[in-house]
Amino acid sequence: MDAVRVALLREVLAGTEWLGATRRFAGVLRGSVVSHGGGLLLVGTREYEPWHLAAHLVDEAAWSGTPELAPTLVRHDARPSDPAHLAVGLGRIEAARRGETLLVVSPEGPCDALLERVHDARRAGATVLALGAAESDLAAMAHDALAVGAESELDLDTVQHLVSAAAGENPLPASRGRRRFRDRLSRLADELTAPPPPRW
Repeated sequence: MDAVRVALLREVLAGTEWLGATRRFAGVLRGSVVSHGGGLLLVGTREYEPWHLAAHLVDEAAWSGTPELAPTLVRHDARPSDPAHLAVGLGRIEAARRGETLLVVSPEGPCDALLERVHDARRAGATVLALGAAESDLAAMAHDALAVGAESELDLDTVQHLVSAAAGENPLPASRGRRRFRDRLSRLADELTAPPPPRW
């Protein structure tokens, strides 16, 4: 979902609780990674890998000039032969320490093995954030959580788009924030209308 679609979605959601909730959670995420500077670890469940959120956070990190937002994607089935950005396994959570932020995305709640690792990371001083199932041990364990249940008006993928877009926004005064958003839209329009690169 690009910046234009996110803007349209925000217009549709104006007046609902989702805009405030996603911006608040994104502010906590951004504040944690920027103020602590220890890095962002992103993990899902064995069944749900948040690679799409990882890609959007990498983009937002580049666009906003906030490299701390670029996450390390932690995978359940990572293999040493995978490309470097896909080869980080669950052992990385066990190594998490104070200053690091761990974002867990879980539609239905993580398994006990992942919960145990997350608990250990929290005890070691990492900030734990949870996005997904409301009624879970993870939500109770997290420093902050944004619940997206099966009965929610928005699905988890849509909420992740809103969170990643909001995380990339600098907390600027309103006029500067609008100008920054217009600048991003202008850059996106330039990219979309530019002629294709010449063939080899």
